[in-house]
Amino acid sequence: VLFGATAGALGPDLGSDETDLILIVWQVVEPRSRQVGTLHKSLIRAEATALSPQCREASGLSTDSLARAESLDKVLQQFLQLVNRDVALLGGGPYVLCTDGQQLLRQVLHPEASRKNLVLPDTFFSFYDLRREFHLQHPTACSARDLTVATMAQDLGLETDATEDDFGVWEVKTMVAIILHLLERPSGQLFSKPQVVKQKYETGPCSKADVVDSETVVRARGLPWQSSDQDVARFFKGLNIARGGVALCLNAQGRRNGEALIRFVDSEQRDLALQRHKHHMGIRYIEVYKATGEEFVKIAGGTSLEVARFLSREDQVILRLRGLPFSAGPTDVLGFLGPECPVTGGADGLLFVRHPDGRPTGDAFALFACEELAQAALRRHKGMLGKRYIELFRSTAAEVQQVSTQGSSPYNVPLLPTLTAPLLPIPFPLAAGPGRDCVRLRGLPYTATIEDILSFLGEAAADIRPHGVHMVLNQQGRPSGDAFIQMMSAERALAAAQRCHKKVMKERYVEVVPCSTEEMSRVLMGGTLGRSGMSPPPCKLPCLSPPTYATFQATPTLIPTETAALYPSSALLPAARVPAAPTPVAYYPGPATQLYMNYTLAPDDYATLMPVGDPPRPVLQAPKEWVCL
Repeated sequence: VLFGATAGALGPDLGSDETDLILIVWQVVEPRSRQVGTLHKSLIRAEATALSPQCREASGLSTDSLARAESLDKVLQQFLQLVNRDVALLGGGPYVLCTDGQQLLRQVLHPEASRKNLVLPDTFFSFYDLRREFHLQHPTACSARDLTVATMAQDLGLETDATEDDFGVWEVKTMVAIILHLLERPSGQLFSKPQVVKQKYETGPCSKADVVDSETVVRARGLPWQSSDQDVARFFKGLNIARGGVALCLNAQGRRNGEALIRFVDSEQRDLALQRHKHHMGIRYIEVYKATGEEFVKIAGGTSLEVARFLSREDQVILRLRGLPFSAGPTDVLGFLGPECPVTGGADGLLFVRHPDGRPTGDAFALFACEELAQAALRRHKGMLGKRYIELFRSTAAEVQQVSTQGSSPYNVPLLPTLTAPLLPIPFPLAAGPGRDCVRLRGLPYTATIEDILSFLGEAAADIRPHGVHMVLNQQGRPSGDAFIQMMSAERALAAAQRCHKKVMKERYVEVVPCSTEEMSRVLMGGTLGRSGMSPPPCKLPCLSPPTYATFQATPTLIPTETAALYPSSALLPAARVPAAPTPVAYYPGPATQLYMNYTLAPDDYATLMPVGDPPRPVLQAPKEWVCL
């Protein structure tokens, strides 16, 4: 019988404030002979020795007494030794822990051991919940979640020692009395099925046809972009995540956006997960909110038979390869990885992501039989394949489904959201200089300001053109981590890139790459600028978007009179126009009076207007013309 307390909250909120364990009290009970062993109590030295007022009042402990205590790993070793000794004195055999509720093991011990990189013995991965066992024999009482040691003893009419003031001792003595009373009326269900804490997260696929209970799903926000499903499972250590229950969310470019949907085995585990709101993963705090089963299936589910076959192999580690040459095949990828980290099944263990027309996207996924082989493959991160360096990341079954769906869907560009601030044309032109006279900054911290960028560039900041800093926002109106800077000349841009490439800004290294004004303009208009070159803005419907961007060869468009009457004359399109160059659209949070203030909407904020539904809704036809709303 085990009781514990932390330096923070007690009772139902135990473990919700991420404080360390400071006390455990235990006693061995032999149910057949109804004998009990010696009662033990141990203090634990906590890293943060500050005690909450609630803990200080209830326990009577001081920071000085905790400072003299042993560390958690040594106390657990002593616990196992004393328990084994007492069990042997009472007749020997296996034993199982019994606690008052699930918080002590699931919310306190397992998360703290994970944070401190301690390996817990198998003893701590199964236990009996005394509240649940009591509720099985007394179902007319309140719900198991609302029970306490005092209320259970009161319902049974047990007399307790009210003079016992040693913190934790009264609780263990009363729990032992409750257990012995329950054993007086033997039941086949009583103490027959212990609770289990999963030792390892199991990966697996999810289908679009699956039905997921919304009471079992949460959304985690604020994850480091490089975190994997195993990192998310470690954050929720002690709670049982369903097989394949971690779905990392991706943005429109197929990159992780710092969010994940997690599916637990039952609603009780989900409720415990919600108590970890703003707990930390490294130095970052993670927000945890309720989510729905539909959201999980939308992210994690898939319909492709090829993907289903790829994910049908169990207990495989998945890695994602990004930046592959479009001509690369299975032989090239296997040769890149090398014989020291073989892919499971050879070429059958590779999945190449393709566009709807069959063109490769440059992404692929690989399966590895164990963690050691995956670690060996990750050492090839940014290794060269031909003239390109390849990025390798840990991946998940849900990410395979998402990337494959995005690559195969012709309509994967998000719609432009409603902004609270007006969209205004840039009050000054993007002056084009000769050659590659701009630089692109990628990987900026989301908290980076104009001043941070100028400080990051150092002496090169003196070579920036007026109004030459363009910070790109995402579709929520927040910084996306990208920025474009116009320099005085191509030589100054190259010098700035060479001097500042992969310099660190706020603990993140920033890539600085030269580019031209034309490339910058096309990106700001909705195109993309990757390592393989420049792509135009998204054009999904030929009737609404021009096929080229240099000049527009348009034919007169006849608009019916009844249709034209619905719009003001300024909203109707002219028969033809030939702009010299596309004019970007800028978003200004306020009056643009500062020299380096120019926020521009991100490429994924530009979407082509397309009909939705069946049958299609009527659309104003304007062949080879821009549509102005």
